[in-house]
Order: sequence, then structure tokens, then C-alpha cells
Amino acid sequence: MKRFFKTLILVAIVALSAATTFQPDNNKYFEITKNIEIFTNLYKELNTYYVDDVDPGKLMRKGIDAMVESLDPFTNYISESDIEGYRFLTEGKYNGIGALSRQIDGYVTIVELYEGQPADKAGLKVGDQILAVDGRDAGGKSVEELNEVLRGFPGTIVELTIQRPGKPGSTKLMLTRGEVDVPNVPYHGMVANDIGYVALTTFTRDAGRHVAEAVKEMKTKNPNLKGIILDLRGNGGGLLNEAVNVANIFIPRNELVVTTKGKVKEWDRAFKTLGTPVDEQIPLAVLIDKGSASASEIVCGVIQDYDRGILLGQRSYGKGLVQNTRDIGYNAKLKLTTAKYYIPSGRCIQSVEYKNGEPVDIPDTRRTPFKTRSGRIVLDGGGVKPDIVLDQPADDAIIRALIEQNFIFDYATNFCLKHPTISTPADFRFTDFDDFLQHVENKNFSYETESEKMFRQLKEKADKDGLKADAELKALEAKIKALKKSDLAQYKETIVDLLEKEIVGRYFYQTGKVKIGLRNDREIEEAVKVLRDKTAYSNLLKG
Repeated sequence: MKRFFKTLILVAIVALSAATTFQPDNNKYFEITKNIEIFTNLYKELNTYYVDDVDPGKLMRKGIDAMVESLDPFTNYISESDIEGYRFLTEGKYNGIGALSRQIDGYVTIVELYEGQPADKAGLKVGDQILAVDGRDAGGKSVEELNEVLRGFPGTIVELTIQRPGKPGSTKLMLTRGEVDVPNVPYHGMVANDIGYVALTTFTRDAGRHVAEAVKEMKTKNPNLKGIILDLRGNGGGLLNEAVNVANIFIPRNELVVTTKGKVKEWDRAFKTLGTPVDEQIPLAVLIDKGSASASEIVCGVIQDYDRGILLGQRSYGKGLVQNTRDIGYNAKLKLTTAKYYIPSGRCIQSVEYKNGEPVDIPDTRRTPFKTRSGRIVLDGGGVKPDIVLDQPADDAIIRALIEQNFIFDYATNFCLKHPTISTPADFRFTDFDDFLQHVENKNFSYETESEKMFRQLKEKADKDGLKADAELKALEAKIKALKKSDLAQYKETIVDLLEKEIVGRYFYQTGKVKIGLRNDREIEEAVKVLRDKTAYSNLLKG
């Protein structure tokens, strides 16, 4: 045993020395070797003397995850079992069943199906809860744990035991795994008689080609096309080269798109457009939100820096870090941050502060100003700020609570049980808002408003300081509760929009969800209005 661990230490040190691309100073080298030996000795003691048997894989995974999480949210260890998820993020493909899921009431539950993929072909429905996989109990399992079992080689069969809403007892389904191919452009078309629209959900392989084909098709079919809306909302990024390809659709050949700079200077690179643009003149509006990150921010930042189009929505996520993967043996990889990227104005949009893995909003006073090609002031750090900032109702406490507590999801499930079919996405209207209110009331919906949070803090402070203001506090509490009762009615338009998307998605999949979302989309309406108004559009680009 001792000989084994001494060998392990020696191998680790030799491997570390061979992998190092620069010579560290002696003091740092000693710290590395010392801590590797401490870690190995610690693991040996745990493995030998801990009261229960330890699982080497789980124990090491916890240590590795804790180590990389201390650096930034984007440096990750990718084990052999995680490779299919990594492949999906880069290629838009993976071997599995073709469904999205999350844990609801203790069981992994299907929340979205990809049309024509294995889960859809096998007859799975949104709302189905997975009770067992190949006879093994799935209760209490996380989505990640279950995905390790569900993903596998195309052509292999897996038996699922499911509980379907509205159906007594359990049902068994035989599902044949396949290569799941998720389109990165789920929809493109006209949102007005003269304005085109392209939804890009992820920068996986061929994203640039698919967006270019969509733009060319709309230009061919609509000779009077006056503008294009590129929707990057919720797009978390992907391949850097695809960001360059998408930007190249609208900006000329040989223009700088992004520069990467890191510790290893030999890896620094400048990426320029290489092809002929599809259209470098047509008015362009790019929609972004706080879910637009990485490659999305490169594209929208380039469009803004070159004054090529306008941005609408909310400030983007703020991920200006570049990741590369390194093979580390046994089919595992390390995805690590190796550089920061800088867009043409010279700014880096990386958020500098995080809380619970999420970027903290950086005030404009702490962000460095840069200039676009025409001289407009833009700021670095904390994401890209749109030219037209629009509030997002889904950020409000009541909307978040309805989504997170599955009220929208559960109501849509019950609706589908009562309605085997619905009209097309273009014609469908949800009109029974009172029934939804009754559903919410029956399920004892509860949430805390910002006013209630402040009131609770005020009351705690008053009690702590010994202030006698019971009558005033009770009157204030009564007013807050009275206002809260009208919240659902106040947000009726937003709630109906969410319900229509969720319901239509059950019948017409991702394409239907996008189509109906366009009909109710205030940001789309604003984009259409600006693109049609040449003076307003020009003034925005001039600052």
C-alpha cells in the first residue's frame, strides 16, 4: 500500500512537470509537490481507516469539484459520464433520449420533448414522472444521476416505468436510444410583412451557416424586407468560431471580431471575419437578456461596437472568459478558463464579481468607458448594455414564484388532459384565466413580495430596538396584503403569455413555443417599430 501511494505521488509530480508550459520558481514548485503529497496521504488515511467504505470516484469528484469551483463558475471537470452533456453543448448532438427534465416532487419529470427524437417516438409525454429505469428505483435521483443511465449508445434499449398525470397506476415503455440532434435555429420567418426574425438558441456546430441560410431565404422570399431581428435571448453561448461566423453574416470580411488574451502568450489570438457577408446594410435589431452569454455577447458586442445594428432587452450575463478543454486521461476532460476575450472597441465584458455562481450587477460608475466606431460611449465589465433597455416582467417575484413552484407547468399538464388537440399556434388563445386563478387558489400559492421582505426586516428591527409601533405596523401589513391580492390580476397579460407558450409547446414542440411567443412579445413589437422608423434607428446608432 505504501509503495503504491509513493508511486502515485511520483507519477503525479512527473506528469505535472511534463505538462507545465513554463518554468515555475523553486518556491512555487515546492508548494505544488508538497500539497500533492499531503493530498495523497490524506486520501490514503481516509481509504484505510474511515469507519465506512469510501467510494473513490465520489470522494475524488467532490475534491476536484471544490477545487475548480474556487476559480470561476466556468472551469469544470468533465468525467467520462459527463461527456455526452459536453458534446451536446458543442455540437448540438448527444446520444440519449431527446428530452429535458427536472426533479419535481421527488422524481425526475419530463418538461420538454424534442420533436421526432427517441423519447417522442417512444410515446413519452411532458409531465411524465420516471419511477424506475430498467427496473431500478429512480425515486430521489437527481437529473444528473438519471442522465448517466439514460444516455448510451444509439440502438440500445432502456425500459422506463413512468407515472402519467391523470392515469392510475404506472406504465412501462421501451425506448430505443439514438443520436439526438437539436436544431440551433428552431424557427425563422416573418414577424411583420417587412421584418424578418431568426431565433438562435445556441452556438453549436454550423450555427453560422444555419443563420445565414435563414437570412438568405427571407431575403429571397421577401424582396421588400426592411429589417431583421436576431433573437439571442437565453442563448448561453457555445463555440467561439461560430460567434465569428454569425457576426460575419452582417459585417464585412477581414473585420476584427474578438481577441483572446491569457497567461500563455503563445495562445493569444485575434479572430477576424473570413467570408463575404450575407447583408451588411439591412437594418438589424438584436434581442438580448441576462441569459445571453459568452458567444452571444461576442456577437451583440460586435454589432454594437461597429454600429451595425441596435440592441434591445436587458443587460447580458457578462461572461468574457474563454474555456478550452484538456484531456486528463480515462476519457475525462478539464474545461478550464485560459483567457479573456476582448471585442473590437477593446472592452472585456466579463463580470468581475459572483455570488452563488451568478454575476453581481456592476454599477456604471465602476465600468470603464470605450467608444464604438462612430464614437458612442460603451462600457466594459458586467455584460453588454442594450441601446434600448426594456424591463422583464418574469423578474418580478410573483412570476418567478409561479414558474419555480410549477404552477404554470402543472396547469398546462391539466389543460392537456382535458384537451386532446388545440388550434394552430397562430390561432390558439388561452381565455380561461379565472380557471387558472382557481387552480392557484386550490394549490395554496404563496410567495413573498419585495414589500413583504422589507416589512419583515422593519418589524425585526423595531422589535430589536424596542420600538412600540404595533398599530402602525399592523396597518402597514394590512395594506401590503391588500395590494398582494390584486397581483395576479395585475400580471394577467404576462401569465397568459407564459401559459400559452407552455400549452402550445406540449402540442407543437419548440417551434410552436417560439411562434406563439412572437405573437405576444413586447420586445419584438419594439424592435419592429424601431426598424421601420429610419430616423429613430439612425439616431440610436449615432448615440
